[in-house]
Formats: sequence, C-alpha cells, structure tokens
Amino acid sequence: MKIRSTFMKTALLFAALLLSMLHARADAVGEALEVFVKEGHIAGAVTLVAKREQILSMQAVGWQVLETRKPMEQDSLFWIASMTKPVIALAILMLHDDGRLDIHDPVERYLPEFKGQMLLQEKSDDRVVLVKPARPVTIKDLLTHTSGIAGNANAEPGPADSRTPRESAVICALTPLQFEPGSKWAYSNPGINTLGRIIEVVTGEDLSKAMSNYVFRPLNMKNTTFLPTSKQIEKLAVSYKMDDELRRIVPSGIPYLSEPYTSTKRQPFGAGGLFSTAEDLHKLCLMMVSGGEANRRKHLSKETLALMFQNHTGDMKAGFVEGMGMGLGLQVVARPTGVTAKLSAGTAGHGGAHGTQMWFDPASGSIQIMLIQRAGLPNGDASPMRQAFHDAAAKVLQDAASLPLEN
Repeated sequence: MKIRSTFMKTALLFAALLLSMLHARADAVGEALEVFVKEGHIAGAVTLVAKREQILSMQAVGWQVLETRKPMEQDSLFWIASMTKPVIALAILMLHDDGRLDIHDPVERYLPEFKGQMLLQEKSDDRVVLVKPARPVTIKDLLTHTSGIAGNANAEPGPADSRTPRESAVICALTPLQFEPGSKWAYSNPGINTLGRIIEVVTGEDLSKAMSNYVFRPLNMKNTTFLPTSKQIEKLAVSYKMDDELRRIVPSGIPYLSEPYTSTKRQPFGAGGLFSTAEDLHKLCLMMVSGGEANRRKHLSKETLALMFQNHTGDMKAGFVEGMGMGLGLQVVARPTGVTAKLSAGTAGHGGAHGTQMWFDPASGSIQIMLIQRAGLPNGDASPMRQAFHDAAAKVLQDAASLPLEN
C-alpha cells in the first residue's frame, strides 16, 4: 500500500508539473504576438489553440482600438476576409450532401448566363481570339480555383460589397476564361462570388440568410455575419497599415467594404465579406475535425469532408507559400515547410487579407486560430506573426499530448 501511495503521489506531482508547463506555454502564445504589438507592427491579436473541444490557449493581447487604448478582448470581432471562402465552400458542400446540387455539375446548370462562355486564346493590341473551351466550368473548378475565371473579373469601380451576388456572377459569365478549366491554379475571388450566387439560386434565399440558415445558426456561430449590428461593431478590431513616413501603423479601413459596415445597403461579399470571432471560428473548425458533427447533429458526411480535405491540385503550384495544395475551398498542407513547418501534412485552412489565419488537422484534431488586422502585409500567409504563432502553438500542442485530455 505504501508503494502504491508513493506512486500515486509521484504521478500527481508529475501531472501538476505538466499542467504548470502547459499553462506557461499557453501564455507564451500571446506573448509571441505581444512582441509585434510592442514593436508597432500590429495593434493587437486574439489567438486560440485547441485539441478538438479542449481550448488549450486563448489569448488577447494589445489593443482593439490603438488610438483610444481600448484593449483587445477574447470576443473582439474581426474582418476575416478570405477566410470567408471555406465557409462559403462548406455551404456548397452541405447542399451537395443534401442532393440539392452536385459539385461536378457545370455552373451553367444553375446559372444559365454561363452558357457559351468563351476562352481567351490570344490577345494583342489589334487582335483578340476567343475559342470554345474543351469543357464548361464546374462547381468543383470554382472551389479549387482552377476555373479559368479571371481574378479581376469583378474589378469594377467601388467596394466589392456594392454589387449583388447576381451582378457579380453576370460579370464573370461575360468575361472570357483565362485558361482551360482544370488546367492550372489561379486564385479567383470572382469564382467564389459565383459560388455565393449558386447558393442563392439553389436555396431561393439571399446569401446572408442562406449562410445563416445552413451554417451560422446550426453551428451556433452567433457573431459571424456579413452585416454586423451596431452592438457587434462596438467589438470590432480596427485595421491598421504601416505609414512609412510616420514610421508607425495608422488606421487603414477595409477597402473592400463600404462604410458604415452596419448599412443594410451593403451586399454579401462571398469571397471575403465575413466578420467573426475566435470562439465562432473554433466552432467551425471543431465541426471539421469531428467528422462533420456538432451540437448532436450531422452537418456534413465523412465522405464529403474527406473530399474537402483532399489535395485536388496535385503538382500544380497552388497557394501563397511553398508546399501547398488546394482542397475544396480550403488550402491543404501537402509538404510542411517554411511557415507551415510546424503543421502536419493534411492540415487544412485559410488565411485572410489582413493577416488572419485558421488551420486545423483532421487527423489529430488540433486547431490553430490567429486573428490580427494588419493591412499591407507583403504576404499575409507568410507573415512573421504567423510564423511566431505556429511556433508557440506547436509547443502547446506538444505539451498537451502528454496530458490525459479527452480525444
């Protein structure tokens, strides 16, 4: 009995030491970002590291509003920009699971304006040659950015939320394809906007309402929206850019969106119009790493999830950092290297224009979310903030693996 008692005491002491170490590592995630706050690169940040539902670290550092020294809080609201894309993709895949559409269908089946879309074969000062593509663009092409739809097809004057999804889709349909569908990867906001219009046509609802009904309400994402309320805007983290003359960051606004952000005249921008919080994004990621289940309900089949996480671009150059492939609306780490070196192959996620990041590993259940609002980064997916965050998060996850957390 004495030996058993000694063993139990030793085990408890060891567990206490591990917990102490985990807490220290958790604090270190915020500290890693606080360095960039003190150096004036960002105003503030919210970070979250989790193993499925177990939140191992959630930190808020710096300022939500730098000028008034309003502190950043864990529930601060962020413009998540292109992290909107996987959320739109999720709704498309839910409709696929429900049999309301098929991702292998041509886009023209749902949007007749795409019938007869041509391919730009040659263009010079005095000559333009258009030809019929080998096949029409499919929904899957849109999801993987391999459609050939030009990245500037919606580049009309004014913010991106000044046009309805229908108007954006019509512009895409009238713009010749830049390459044969499925032949290469080229990032396309207009392609994702077209998915938003398909969601409207299939559901018979405007995009904001359809996303609420299919994704936000079922996953209890209470603060994820295209059109934030006045109360939600009070929690909005201000976006900043570096002023080279002043040598400090200054407010940048969100050039893609119209102000005020609460205006009901604004249109849902499918490629990058969502606002959200770390807590809501954790709920989204948790469903993804839980076999499509959340709140005792099946939201997406395991087969469709597997298709979503699959690398559909093979050896094509895809993404904005080395070693990436493209899933369905998600980027997938095919070969961990550089900024993704601490992530496992198969980890999926997406970044946003102002440096936001969301990555999760379906195999291990690890979830990593970093929210900042920094415009003008040379490459938000390769920012030093992201590197520091992943490095610190990896230590938290490594320590957590030594503890008896629930799987």
